[in-house]
Amino acid sequence: MDLATLIGLIGAFGIVGAAIVVGGSATIFINVPSILIVLLGSLMVVLMKYSIGQFVNTAKVIGKAFSNKQQAPLELITQAIELADLSRKEGVLALENATVENPFMARGVQMLVDGREADEIRSLLAKDMNLNIERHEIGQGLLRALGDVGPAMGMIGTLVGLVQMLSAMDDPKSIGPSMAVALLTTLYGAVLANMFALPLADKLELRANEERQSKALIIDALVGIQAGMNPRVLEEGLKNYLPNSKRASSN
Repeated sequence: MDLATLIGLIGAFGIVGAAIVVGGSATIFINVPSILIVLLGSLMVVLMKYSIGQFVNTAKVIGKAFSNKQQAPLELITQAIELADLSRKEGVLALENATVENPFMARGVQMLVDGREADEIRSLLAKDMNLNIERHEIGQGLLRALGDVGPAMGMIGTLVGLVQMLSAMDDPKSIGPSMAVALLTTLYGAVLANMFALPLADKLELRANEERQSKALIIDALVGIQAGMNPRVLEEGLKNYLPNSKRASSN
């Protein structure tokens, strides 16, 4: 679980909610027509931009913003060096019995055992990495589209409310509800974009970059093992994936 995403999301909505409660009745900020216009309207507009499959799969991708299953680079380097040591001492076939928790690395190790060439390993794993990153980018794009459409739908709702209000100026009782639609749709649109869709899109971009770095490290490690590179030399090369502050401490 990524506490930063969870705390940030709950904290942001909590602060706004607390300000609403302290300022008066919270029920006045609930308006069903405004919710329909902004939430469902925005989702329908975004659906026009993507396929149904992409739209549904984004729900799974969003889950990555709340979880961090990527192994730390230092852990990947440690395991890669252990595999390199085993390969040099007992041969590449000995890797078949090695325990590899990372699925991407496990797939690459199986390629080594199967006798695949270095270029083939790099090509196949790079294609796997790029296709997975593309799926993440679709999720990011959908959330950014939602962030763009939300405020626009809020503005549409505002215009709807104003039209309703101006068309019923002779009925004072209808002015209040119409004005509520006008103002709350703008609020809902801003909240949807700036407190949900856009922050999650940025977090998914961060997750994609982390995954790209981890998989690139694994590819370089596997190619080095296939080439019979000295484990110490391989380790020094893989440390380029670490921040400068962690390179010295990993020695």
